[in-house]
Amino acid sequence: MTVGIVTDSSCDLHDDELAGLNVEVVPLFIRFGTDDLLDREQITVEDFYRRMAAAEELPQTAAPSPGRFEQAFRQHLDSGCEAVVCINLSAAISATMQSAVQAVDAVASAGDAADIRVLDSRSVTAGLGTMVLQAARMAADGASADAIEAHVADASARTHVFGTLDTLENLRKGGRIGGAQALLGSMLSIKPIVDISSGAVEEAAKQRTRRKALGWLRDTVQAAEPVEHLTVMHGEAPDVDGFCEMLAEVHSGDIRVSKVGPVVGTHAGQGVLGMAYQVPPA
Repeated sequence: MTVGIVTDSSCDLHDDELAGLNVEVVPLFIRFGTDDLLDREQITVEDFYRRMAAAEELPQTAAPSPGRFEQAFRQHLDSGCEAVVCINLSAAISATMQSAVQAVDAVASAGDAADIRVLDSRSVTAGLGTMVLQAARMAADGASADAIEAHVADASARTHVFGTLDTLENLRKGGRIGGAQALLGSMLSIKPIVDISSGAVEEAAKQRTRRKALGWLRDTVQAAEPVEHLTVMHGEAPDVDGFCEMLAEVHSGDIRVSKVGPVVGTHAGQGVLGMAYQVPPA
């Protein structure tokens, strides 16, 4: 069976990482005032952070239209794929998965019999990206849609995503603060750490300084070892190299580095620095 993989642009995978893999990336919208821009297609990560730093108002994000997902599905099906697996960012924080489901309904209503599966990664940015890469490599090796779907469900439960923010203002204004609401009262005097491992934004810890926050992240990795597919993700954070060195003290494997793109960067803010990893299967 040939399986095509679809995801959305919050996966934050670089084009080089996707080279040779049968993955279609559907862009979300990034809105600066009246300007609607397609993530990856009309705005780069670097341009996004430069523009956000200069903007008086925070940008906003919007889910892709169902039509863009339908286009991605049909591209795979028209190229001979027998099934399509679509892996999206957490449905708890975005309507993106809902758009993908509507696209499946549109394909079915047109009378086209197709095996299209829409999966909730319950993750974001590098956590989602890791699952997409795993699914795409499985598909390249000839795995069935059933096997890929089962792997994503298992990997989702084993994926952890943490980040330390310079500010909660972006999350608050964007309405994505979730269980981290309690941090708001003291956000001016702390460096908050959020946990998105469940797919929702939850409070993980409060630290007085950035270095202590990074130390907390390092200690979390150390306590979880052995971990797999460790990725450091950042929104143009100047201390990303130092954080990688801290993690190398407790983790002997490779550490992938990824930039947090506009979809998550809009809500996390510039300077966000965090990590994603999977714990081994039980």
